[in-house]
Amino acid sequence: MHLHVRYFASLRDAAGCDAETIVHDGDAVSLYSRLARQHGFSMPQSRVRLAVNGAFVPWTQALHDGDEVVFLPPVSGG
Repeated sequence: MHLHVRYFASLRDAAGCDAETIVHDGDAVSLYSRLARQHGFSMPQSRVRLAVNGAFVPWTQALHDGDEVVFLPPVSGG
């Protein structure tokens, strides 16, 4: 299935892009694991929030073709 993946903060920096389209058959945990290896993410999945199609969801959320998947690491601002 085709997934539209968006990155923010440190994950965006590590990926070197804001977004990309990925062909992936699996769940969000396996997707993050694959992208962590591919892009060198040092942030463990347990510290990242997951949103699918604009809503925060648990990591057990099923993914479907065309979904927008957003990985949100903790950020601080001032």
